Amino acid sequence: MDIVLFEPEIPPNTGNVARLCAAAGVRLHLVEPLGFLLDDKHLRRAGLDYWPHVDLRVWPGWAALAEHAAGRRLVLSSARRGARFDRFAYRPDDLLVLGPETRGLPEALFAAHPDHVRIPIRDAVRSLNMSTAAGVLLYTALAATGQLPD
Repeated sequence: MDIVLFEPEIPPNTGNVARLCAAAGVRLHLVEPLGFLLDDKHLRRAGLDYWPHVDLRVWPGWAALAEHAAGRRLVLSSARRGARFDRFAYRPDDLLVLGPETRGLPEALFAAHPDHVRIPIRDAVRSLNMSTAAGVLLYTALAATGQLPD
């Protein structure tokens, strides 16, 4: 199980997801362009002193990540489309993909990858914070596949 952040924009969110990945023992993939530099102080602060425990890969674009992920399923997240996150049949080697905070994943990715999950939210709310959504999806997927760390 891995987390993929497609073109993340907000350093503290990415730092929070990095800390999440360190805690769960999963790899974090960042797909460029990033909305910040990797030495951004807000990114580093959100990840605290856990950065040495983060298995981080940075990809120059979607094509590079997709080539690396060949043979693995990419599960795209959305606020409004796909199977409800707690009813989805996760696999141990899934890559959970979250989009940029202000615009979400592009339509072309949804068209190219058929596996989509959503976390239900009220209509008055546009979306969950990306790092919150990552935590909900990751721990649900790990529990469903028997991969939760003790």
